[in-house]
Amino acid sequence: MSDKSLMPVDRVGELMHAALSELVAQGGEARGSDVIGAVGKRFVFSAVELEAYSNGTPRWETNLRFYTTNCVKAGWLRKSKGTWQITTEGRQVLSLSPGELVRESTRKYNEWNRTRSKSSISEETQSLTIETAPELVVRENTFEQAEEQSRRVIEDHLFTLSPYEFQDLVGHLLRAMGYFIAHTAPPGPDGGVDLIVYKDPLGTVAPRIKVQVKHRRESKVSSREIRELQGLIQHEEVGLMVSSGGFAKDAANEARRASKHIDQIDLERLITLWQEHYPKLSEEGRRMLPLAAIYHLAPTED
Repeated sequence: MSDKSLMPVDRVGELMHAALSELVAQGGEARGSDVIGAVGKRFVFSAVELEAYSNGTPRWETNLRFYTTNCVKAGWLRKSKGTWQITTEGRQVLSLSPGELVRESTRKYNEWNRTRSKSSISEETQSLTIETAPELVVRENTFEQAEEQSRRVIEDHLFTLSPYEFQDLVGHLLRAMGYFIAHTAPPGPDGGVDLIVYKDPLGTVAPRIKVQVKHRRESKVSSREIRELQGLIQHEEVGLMVSSGGFAKDAANEARRASKHIDQIDLERLITLWQEHYPKLSEEGRRMLPLAAIYHLAPTED
């Protein structure tokens, strides 16, 4: 079998540096597939680098995805459900040269690997590199790409919903979680409260939950919006902010500092909760975001 794995270390380092830089440019967090796409536009690739593995992924992308695992173990990068997030340490290592970057990430990975209990690691996994096990690496990357694609399709579907449809979807989720909706704001001015939720059918058990739903793709909830929700919370009430566009850093800090409890649900957490409580959703709720389980061979590492 011909070796489709080898790329110069410094070249891989250039790709890694570009990926981390792209995350910074996108505000520190982005879909992994978007980062890969942006990196692909920055370079002119050779025929060797464009040669595809068995899953159709070009060599340059396979190498980049593989070595981002080192970045995760080094504490420079976090990955969750197709989303990549650069850490403070990840921003700092951008001062390294591409060669230093890839070598330091490999050193950090090996350091992490030595701390694991060898009794729980297969011999195949211990020696996993692109050079020693290219098809196993392809399997790992295929799983990651499938997870990213699945999450992208779900997110894109959610953004086809109108703000009021998205509000209804949130209501269906809360019901599936065991809550009772006492009030749903109709179209028009709502006084800042979209849903009023109780823990029991009669609303006799505290706390009452005031829910505000923000459905917008590009705009994150601000600290001002968190403060506005705080102003609506009375005695024995808590707040819940649901934002499909996410939360600005100052908004998250504002919620943590608040004297009144305000929970936050971004799109990633909403999808995770939807998957978790899907069996308890009503038929009407399921139609708003229908899901089906698809099984892939899981990665060999945690």
